[in-house]
Amino acid sequence: MFSTKNRQGTITPTIEEELYKYMGGILCGIEGICLEINGMTDHVHILAKLPLKIAISSSLRDIKANSSKWVNETKSGLQNFGWQDGYFAFTVSKSQVDVVRQYIRNQKQHHRSSDFKAELLALLGKHEIDYDERYLWD
Repeated sequence: MFSTKNRQGTITPTIEEELYKYMGGILCGIEGICLEINGMTDHVHILAKLPLKIAISSSLRDIKANSSKWVNETKSGLQNFGWQDGYFAFTVSKSQVDVVRQYIRNQKQHHRSSDFKAELLALLGKHEIDYDERYLWD
Protein backbone atom coordinates (compact mmCIF):
# COMPACT_ATOMS: atom_id res chain seq x y z
CA MET A 1 0.00 0.00 0.00
CA PHE A 2 1.29 3.46 -0.86
CA SER A 3 -0.15 6.86 -1.56
CA THR A 4 0.23 9.48 -4.21
CA LYS A 5 2.71 12.30 -3.61
CA ASN A 6 1.29 14.54 -0.87
CA ARG A 7 -1.82 12.31 -0.96
CA GLN A 8 -3.15 14.26 -3.91
CA GLY A 9 -6.27 12.81 -5.51
CA THR A 10 -4.61 12.19 -8.87
CA ILE A 11 -5.76 8.62 -9.53
CA THR A 12 -8.90 9.72 -11.31
CA PRO A 13 -11.53 7.38 -12.75
CA THR A 14 -10.24 8.25 -16.23
CA ILE A 15 -6.80 6.70 -15.56
CA GLU A 16 -7.52 4.27 -12.73
CA GLU A 17 -8.24 1.07 -14.66
CA GLU A 18 -5.43 1.58 -17.15
CA LEU A 19 -2.96 2.50 -14.38
CA TYR A 20 -3.77 -0.62 -12.40
CA LYS A 21 -3.36 -2.80 -15.51
CA TYR A 22 -0.03 -1.13 -16.19
CA MET A 23 1.10 -1.79 -12.63
CA GLY A 24 0.06 -5.43 -13.02
CA GLY A 25 2.19 -5.58 -16.16
CA ILE A 26 5.17 -4.23 -14.22
CA LEU A 27 4.66 -7.01 -11.67
CA CYS A 28 4.64 -9.60 -14.46
CA GLY A 29 7.81 -8.04 -15.87
CA ILE A 30 9.65 -8.67 -12.61
CA GLU A 31 8.24 -12.22 -12.49
CA GLY A 32 5.66 -11.42 -9.85
CA ILE A 33 1.99 -12.37 -9.88
CA CYS A 34 -0.63 -9.67 -9.47
CA LEU A 35 -3.59 -10.96 -7.46
CA GLU A 36 -5.47 -7.68 -6.92
CA ILE A 37 -4.97 -3.94 -7.36
CA ASN A 38 -7.42 -1.25 -6.34
CA GLY A 39 -7.49 1.94 -4.37
CA MET A 40 -8.76 5.46 -4.15
CA THR A 41 -7.76 8.73 -5.75
CA ASP A 42 -4.92 9.15 -3.23
CA HIS A 43 -3.60 5.61 -2.62
CA VAL A 44 -3.35 2.10 -3.98
CA HIS A 45 -3.41 -1.41 -2.52
CA ILE A 46 -1.63 -4.25 -4.29
CA LEU A 47 -1.92 -7.92 -3.40
CA ALA A 48 0.82 -9.81 -5.20
CA LYS A 49 3.15 -12.74 -5.06
CA LEU A 50 6.60 -11.23 -5.40
CA PRO A 51 9.59 -13.13 -6.76
CA LEU A 52 11.87 -14.43 -4.03
CA LYS A 53 14.98 -13.22 -5.85
CA ILE A 54 13.96 -9.54 -5.64
CA ALA A 55 13.66 -7.57 -2.38
CA ILE A 56 10.25 -6.10 -1.57
CA SER A 57 11.78 -2.62 -1.63
CA SER A 58 13.18 -3.20 -5.13
CA SER A 59 9.88 -4.58 -6.39
CA LEU A 60 7.96 -1.59 -5.07
CA ARG A 61 10.58 0.83 -6.36
CA ASP A 62 10.13 -0.65 -9.84
CA ILE A 63 6.33 -0.52 -9.66
CA LYS A 64 6.27 3.06 -8.39
CA ALA A 65 9.00 4.45 -10.66
CA ASN A 66 7.74 2.85 -13.85
CA SER A 67 4.07 3.59 -13.23
CA SER A 68 4.69 7.26 -12.35
CA LYS A 69 6.87 7.63 -15.45
CA TRP A 70 4.10 6.09 -17.57
CA VAL A 71 1.46 8.45 -16.14
CA ASN A 72 3.71 11.48 -16.65
CA GLU A 73 4.44 10.52 -20.26
CA THR A 74 0.99 9.38 -21.37
CA LYS A 75 -1.68 11.20 -19.37
CA SER A 76 -2.38 14.78 -20.30
CA GLY A 77 -2.47 17.13 -17.33
CA LEU A 78 -0.72 14.69 -15.01
CA GLN A 79 2.90 15.52 -15.78
CA ASN A 80 3.59 16.02 -12.05
CA PHE A 81 2.13 12.68 -10.98
CA GLY A 82 4.16 10.83 -8.37
CA TRP A 83 4.03 8.44 -5.46
CA GLN A 84 5.02 9.04 -1.84
CA ASP A 85 8.57 8.09 -0.90
CA GLY A 86 7.61 5.17 1.33
CA TYR A 87 5.21 2.25 1.36
CA PHE A 88 3.57 -0.20 3.73
CA ALA A 89 4.02 -3.90 3.08
CA PHE A 90 2.46 -6.80 4.93
CA THR A 91 2.80 -10.51 4.34
CA VAL A 92 -0.43 -12.42 3.91
CA SER A 93 -0.88 -16.08 4.75
CA LYS A 94 -2.43 -18.24 2.04
CA SER A 95 -5.53 -18.74 4.18
CA GLN A 96 -6.15 -14.96 4.18
CA VAL A 97 -5.60 -14.20 0.48
CA ASP A 98 -9.32 -14.21 -0.35
CA VAL A 99 -10.11 -11.96 2.64
CA VAL A 100 -7.43 -9.45 1.61
CA ARG A 101 -8.49 -9.64 -2.04
CA GLN A 102 -12.07 -8.79 -1.05
CA TYR A 103 -10.85 -5.95 1.18
CA ILE A 104 -8.92 -4.46 -1.74
CA ARG A 105 -11.85 -4.89 -4.15
CA ASN A 106 -14.13 -3.02 -1.74
CA GLN A 107 -11.93 0.07 -1.31
CA LYS A 108 -14.51 2.54 -2.64
CA GLN A 109 -17.20 1.23 -0.32
CA HIS A 110 -14.80 1.05 2.63
CA HIS A 111 -13.68 4.64 2.18
CA ARG A 112 -17.18 6.05 2.38
CA SER A 113 -16.68 5.97 6.14
CA SER A 114 -12.89 6.02 6.54
CA ASP A 115 -10.08 8.02 4.91
CA PHE A 116 -6.56 6.80 4.09
CA LYS A 117 -5.11 8.04 7.37
CA ALA A 118 -7.73 6.26 9.48
CA GLU A 119 -7.35 3.11 7.38
CA LEU A 120 -3.58 3.04 7.81
CA LEU A 121 -3.70 3.68 11.56
CA ALA A 122 -6.28 0.90 11.93
CA LEU A 123 -4.10 -1.56 9.98
CA LEU A 124 -1.03 -0.69 12.04
CA GLY A 125 -3.00 -1.06 15.26
CA LYS A 126 -4.63 -4.34 14.21
CA HIS A 127 -1.21 -5.84 13.50
CA GLU A 128 0.40 -4.26 16.59
CA ILE A 129 3.02 -2.44 14.54
CA ASP A 130 4.89 0.31 16.38
CA TYR A 131 5.31 3.53 14.42
CA ASP A 132 6.31 7.14 14.79
CA GLU A 133 3.50 9.29 13.36
CA ARG A 134 6.01 11.94 12.31
CA TYR A 135 7.09 9.63 9.50
CA LEU A 136 3.66 8.53 8.31
CA TRP A 137 2.43 11.68 6.63
CA ASP A 138 5.46 13.50 5.22
